[in-house]
Amino acid sequence: MNDRSTNLKAIRPNIPSAQVNASMSADEYFQNATLRPIIKMQNHLLIVVFRNYIAKRKNVFYELSLPKQLAYIENAIHKDMKFRNSLKGMIIGQFTVEEYEQYAKNSSALNKRMMAIVKERLINNIQVFTQPLAKAI
Repeated sequence: MNDRSTNLKAIRPNIPSAQVNASMSADEYFQNATLRPIIKMQNHLLIVVFRNYIAKRKNVFYELSLPKQLAYIENAIHKDMKFRNSLKGMIIGQFTVEEYEQYAKNSSALNKRMMAIVKERLINNIQVFTQPLAKAI
């Protein structure tokens, strides 16, 4: 394994609940061994990126009820292709070459898994998306 691959894997968090074993499908294995650790590592960046997404859309997110905020997150991830591709890039950029080659074999299904995990992360962190404080005059 080259230095880049070794270094990328070394900085990823360990997720004890993301079990990997020989009996699971290749997609599930990839999800638990690669996607979950990378997405957990990128959690803060994902939050900051979503805050920026909200700001660029005139902060309407903050005026919504909780159910509508959840729908807003889902729509942003599933319907805004530019935003979705940006999120995928942040995660794919953390793959080793070997992981990318595995990902490329079934990218469509893995993208669905990836975006489901990102959506879950943003929803679980919804409390951090509070209205920005007004600046004092």
